[in-house]
Amino acid sequence: MKAVRQRDTAPEMALRSALHSRGLRFRVDAPPVAGLRRRADIVLPRARIAVYVDGCFWHRCPEHMTTPKSNRDWWEAKLDANVARDRKIDDELAALDWEVIRIWEHEDTGAAAKRIHEAYSARLHAHHQSPDFRDDQRVELGDSR
Repeated sequence: MKAVRQRDTAPEMALRSALHSRGLRFRVDAPPVAGLRRRADIVLPRARIAVYVDGCFWHRCPEHMTTPKSNRDWWEAKLDANVARDRKIDDELAALDWEVIRIWEHEDTGAAAKRIHEAYSARLHAHHQSPDFRDDQRVELGDSR
């Protein structure tokens, strides 16, 4: 498993290129919130959006999910724990007013970039009206906001 890339995978690089060509600027492989152990693949802090490009095998894509035949029990537990961790991170970020967007590695890059760009525009527009929105500030876990 050490050989599995954690960042700069081909789907991630293609998505970053598509987002950049749409004029979006972002952080790469960064924690969206200080104190959060899990790093997002792409972070748009101004709109509070964390993007994860999930591999079909490791995150159990409903279309392409497989479980190895050897050592099946270990793999079931490992992959189930990955999915549970994903849901926990989603819930933690949502509680802090962050939007989590998960992209499967097999998804069309253009469609994924469009979905992220639309969410970015919608959140900026919605939060632009809100006095509680702190532009481009990182919120710590446990913060009352």
